[in-house]
Amino acid sequence: MRVRIHRGANEVGGNCVEVEHDGARIVLDLGWPLTVEHDVDMPLPPVAGLASGDDPSLLGIVISHPHFDHYGLLAKVSRSVSVYLGEASLRILREAAFFTQMGIDIAPAGFLRHRQSFVLGPFKLTSYLNDHSAFDAYSLLIEAGGRKLFYTGDIRAHGRKANLFEELIRQPPQGPDVMLMEGTHIREDADGMERGATEQEVEEAGVATFRRTPGIVLAMYSPQNIDRLVTFYRAALRSDRDFVMDLYAAATTAATGRSTIPQADWDRVRVYLPRSQKHRIVETQAFERTDAVRSKRIFPGELRERRKQLVTQFRLSMAKELEASGCLDGAQAVWSMWPGYLREPSGQRLRAWLDQNGIPLVVHHASGHASIPDLQRLVQAIGPGRVVPIHSAAGDRFAEFFPLVDRQRDGVLWEV
Repeated sequence: MRVRIHRGANEVGGNCVEVEHDGARIVLDLGWPLTVEHDVDMPLPPVAGLASGDDPSLLGIVISHPHFDHYGLLAKVSRSVSVYLGEASLRILREAAFFTQMGIDIAPAGFLRHRQSFVLGPFKLTSYLNDHSAFDAYSLLIEAGGRKLFYTGDIRAHGRKANLFEELIRQPPQGPDVMLMEGTHIREDADGMERGATEQEVEEAGVATFRRTPGIVLAMYSPQNIDRLVTFYRAALRSDRDFVMDLYAAATTAATGRSTIPQADWDRVRVYLPRSQKHRIVETQAFERTDAVRSKRIFPGELRERRKQLVTQFRLSMAKELEASGCLDGAQAVWSMWPGYLREPSGQRLRAWLDQNGIPLVVHHASGHASIPDLQRLVQAIGPGRVVPIHSAAGDRFAEFFPLVDRQRDGVLWEV
């Protein structure tokens, strides 16, 4: 079995890994680089058959989870190429395709399921559901020719599904020759001891902030970060506030298929329809979407009247309509994404708008990626023959923290 990392060996995100054995090939993830704007004409990596779909040696693409830096180039792939992903991931991506420019609607060849295996030509693939900020995220074990490759995908041990990480520690795949491991938090300035906030700690911080806020709470997080939505819902209830999600978030929670995740019809959940989503509904005549949440809709007047009792999902595109509603007196903004985005032009525009309206900003965030100590636990439990870095901007530092590191570069073919 041979492997070529097309992208990801030297950066966080944009993962694309080609695996070959006995003349057959599969691709693990096909992500859009985080450093490239979405309106750029980004080419596919040089994998034969991706664009044309006419190379029978390409057996399929396996998408580990529904984050754009792992699936974002799928739209450029021939529809004749087989795609495999989680069933909930597919539903979430279909909802994203309706509401945004970043989703996709495909007809998959099969689904990933926790600790279940399937065969593609000479490859046996086993999926391991894991803890990540994306719902329905998987690690993958690939076996062929008597060799084993374990691809962590994006993984963490401090979210609301941390039990899955502990399960992987207790019941790891047996004897992989190579562990292709994400290292987002292996940075140039890392000392190996850092531990970020847990999802539970974000909840506690949210409760404290919500309780002391005199007006509405503007919560900024990705609608696809289901863990964070649950965290803010729980913090809202503990602060005696109702939780307001937009129609996209309501569609995403429904797409998870999990009755334990806050839904639009739950008590103390309301649904706000921003103008951009209203235009989308009218444009597509998809009125069944608003009909489904009609009894839970909240309108600008109620946002104003009940602002002291609400935590609402917010994005900068909603700024003018919320200003017009008069609901911002005493407001507090909570940023719950990677803080680095606040330094980008969009983040600077957000800060300027908040300053203009006298709205303070606080960051309550937990990373979607494992700390170095948790990755060390994982390596020790799995005991791979080699550790190959991916999804890291400082892969050269892996050897400081892990044994048996085999640093590979983008575009180089190597043996498992």
